[in-house]
Amino acid sequence: MRLPIADAATLRAHTLALVRRHRRPLAGVLVLHALAALAGLAGPWLLGRLVDAVGRGTTVGFVDRATAWLVAAVLVQTVAIRYAQRASRVLGETVFADLREEFVTTVTRLPLSVVERAGTGDLLGRTTNDIDRAQHSVRFGVPRILVTSATVVLTAVAAVAVDWRVAVALLVGVPTLTATARWYLHRAAAGYLRESAAYATLNGTISESVEGARTTDALGLGHRRRSRIDDDQREAFAAESRTLFLRTVLFPGVDVSFVLPVAASLLWGAWLVSQGLSTAGAVTTVAVYALQIRHPIGELIYWLDEIQIGATSLARILGVGSVEPDRTAGAERPAGDQVVASDLRYAYREGHDVLHGIDLALQPGERLAVVGPSGAGKSTLGRMLAGIHPPTGGRVAIDGVRLVDLPLAELRGHVALVTQEHHVFVGTLADNLRLADTEADDAALRRALAAVDALAWVEALPGGLSTEVGSGGVTLTPGQAQQVALARLVLLDPHTLVLDEATSLLDPRAARHLEQSLSRVLSGRTVVAIAHRLYTAHDADRVAVVDDGRIREIGPHEELVAAGGDYADLWRSWQQE
Repeated sequence: MRLPIADAATLRAHTLALVRRHRRPLAGVLVLHALAALAGLAGPWLLGRLVDAVGRGTTVGFVDRATAWLVAAVLVQTVAIRYAQRASRVLGETVFADLREEFVTTVTRLPLSVVERAGTGDLLGRTTNDIDRAQHSVRFGVPRILVTSATVVLTAVAAVAVDWRVAVALLVGVPTLTATARWYLHRAAAGYLRESAAYATLNGTISESVEGARTTDALGLGHRRRSRIDDDQREAFAAESRTLFLRTVLFPGVDVSFVLPVAASLLWGAWLVSQGLSTAGAVTTVAVYALQIRHPIGELIYWLDEIQIGATSLARILGVGSVEPDRTAGAERPAGDQVVASDLRYAYREGHDVLHGIDLALQPGERLAVVGPSGAGKSTLGRMLAGIHPPTGGRVAIDGVRLVDLPLAELRGHVALVTQEHHVFVGTLADNLRLADTEADDAALRRALAAVDALAWVEALPGGLSTEVGSGGVTLTPGQAQQVALARLVLLDPHTLVLDEATSLLDPRAARHLEQSLSRVLSGRTVVAIAHRLYTAHDADRVAVVDDGRIREIGPHEELVAAGGDYADLWRSWQQE
């Protein structure tokens, strides 16, 4: 599935909301740029006055005064532009900061089920390429469009004020400009949406190929991955070729519409002067205005093109916010802590169940090990028991209250999941740990680290808990990063824990020691351990053997070994290895 894209109405509503929220600084920017534009209009007007004055005969004093006014106008324009540009940049940064915070808030609230079905490419493209394009438009494009629009309007008004009959010639380029712009805008949105989607797919394919390089090499699948990347690159090339074609029509059409008003104002103005209907100074002023207006119109057209890209990216960013929640919190709250799955079914694709009617009651405080071959449905079962995904059939409940009826913040206080995937966030080690408990003091952090056998190496770091980790900081080993994830789990302190091969990145000796430490610390809690190392099953109160989305066997380790079934075969095979 692909994440949704905001429609035009949503995009307009969000843009208007941003304008209303920042209307005062926006008004200040417009006033400053209008002042700069007005000062810039003084030059052609003074030049026209000089032409007429010289034609009639004038004095050195008049020329000196005109020059002084021109110098003053240039100084005013310089100062106004300086402060206007500064205010524009500040406004752009402020607006983009709002957009970025909204987007991060939205992404962190996305249902995990939606994120996993959408895949990495689409979301990665929105958080990288689309954010970059949107920020470019917000920071620079929006202020420049406002400025150039004001400049064009003021220049046109000034030309009419000088002599409306000569100024009529400025309209000659409007039909060409309008037709070209309408043709372009009618096609640009679809073209840039296709381009963004193509690059999102390409980014996802490359990212997955890099992450799975070892698997690709081991299975000799390099040619398939290269073929897939080549196909995605061809689509990206075709999509960008389409938008390039649109620009090759837009810009020449705009250039033609620039030349026509200059030529028309001179020819039309010469005829008016010959008929005594205007003056050479007025024609000169309007002709210079026609030349002067080319730059703001050209910049306006350029930014309209860039805004199309930015608007497309913004629609993709805002579309993330329209993802519907995968659950609705109810009013019931559990009084106990027993987790029970009844007739549990789940399908990643409709009609293709990967779990088939599982019934499982976890006894409070017990250790349940879930084992089975790869692809049997162990991790999916763990996610169901942790409330990550709503089941497509049956239910998982705590004391009779379905997991999906609990608010997420409250659910994580009951059941938590730690997988073999982990992430170290940029910041201090203490900040990383306090993600689970923002009120935890340093003593609580140290106790959590000691519980997972990580306190020794943390205290050996240059700054201890204050050491900066993540990108740009100290790089933690995969095992250390997993220990930090487990320490967060200790701080979260739920009554039921689901460990999905949580120690798989540690070497066997370290993993064994860590699990023994967790065993002491997690005493009294219900633990579901999805394991590929069967000593975890040996230590459990019960073992559930999952195969083909069903629980084939369940019971204590000794009983299952004695029964001589699937678990006994797994146990003997693992011992031989």
